[in-house]
Amino acid sequence: MASGTAPKGASLAKRIYRNRGLYLVLLPGMIFFAIFAYGPMPGIQLAFKRYSNKLGIWGSEWVGLANFKLIFMKPEFSTALTNTLIISFMKIVVGFWVPIVIAICINELTNRKLSRTLQTIFTFPHFLSWVILAGILSNFLGTDGVVNNAIVLLGGRKINMLANAGVFRWLLVFTDIWKEAGWSCIMYLAAIASIDSALYESATIDGANRLQRALYITLPGISGMAAILLVLQVGNAMNANFDQIFNLYNPPVFSTGDVLDTYIYRVSFQQQANFGFSTAVSLFKGGVNFILLAGANIIKTKIDGQSILD
Repeated sequence: MASGTAPKGASLAKRIYRNRGLYLVLLPGMIFFAIFAYGPMPGIQLAFKRYSNKLGIWGSEWVGLANFKLIFMKPEFSTALTNTLIISFMKIVVGFWVPIVIAICINELTNRKLSRTLQTIFTFPHFLSWVILAGILSNFLGTDGVVNNAIVLLGGRKINMLANAGVFRWLLVFTDIWKEAGWSCIMYLAAIASIDSALYESATIDGANRLQRALYITLPGISGMAAILLVLQVGNAMNANFDQIFNLYNPPVFSTGDVLDTYIYRVSFQQQANFGFSTAVSLFKGGVNFILLAGANIIKTKIDGQSILD
C-alpha cells in the first residue's frame, strides 16, 4: 500500500489523518473561500429587501423581486450589460489564441536559455497592477502622451485614445492580452510538457517539419486544456475585469466601456446608496455566469464526450 493511502473502508477521520499533509496544503485555500466566498453569502438576501442602515440586513423590509424589476427599468443597466458581454467576448475571440501561439513558439525554440528568458518577459506584466499600467498608458496614449506628441511632430492632430469611445474597447482587449497572455501560456507549456516525446521523434524520422509537428502533435495534445480554459472563460464572461476598466475608463467612454462591475460600484458608492439594488445586479450577474458556464460545458461534453466536472 502506498504511503499516505488509507485502506479501503477506513473511517473518514482515519483517511483525513493519513492524508493530513494534503489537507494542510488545502487549508489556507479553504479558509480563504470560507471567509470571502461563503461567509458573505447571507448578504444575498439584500437583493430581495429595501435596505435600511437602522434595521440592518436581517431587519430590513422584504420587497421580493422589486429590485430585479428596477434593474430592467434602468437604461444604464442595459448599456452596462451590453458592454460587459461585448468586451468579454471580444477578449475571448481575439485573445484566447494568443497564449496558445506563444506557448507553441516557446516550445519550438531549441535554445533553452532564450526560451526561459522570453517566458519571463512575457509573464512579467501579469505581476504589475492595473493602477501602474493605467499610469503608463496615460503617459503614452493621453492627450499629452508620447504617442500624441509623436503625431504632432509628424504634422498630425492629437487623438485622446483613452477618451475615444470607438477605440476604448479595443484598448481594453489588447492591453488585457499584453498583460495576461504570458501568464496563461504557462498552463499550455505544462500541457505540452506532458506530450510523449516519442511522438515528436517519430514525426521527425518520418520527415515532418516543425510546423507539421506543431499542427498535428502539439495542438491536439493541448486541445483538452484549451477546451477547459475556454469553458471557464465563457463562464466568467460577466466579469469583464473591474480593475482594468475602473483604472482606464472615464465619462466620455461610458457608452462603450461601462460594465456591470463599474456600474455596481457607482450605484453603491458614488450615487445615493441602494445596496438592495446593487446586490440584485450582482446576483443577476452571477446567475448569468452560471448559465453561460453550464451551457459551454454542455456544448463541450457533446463535442468530445468529457465534462469539465469529470
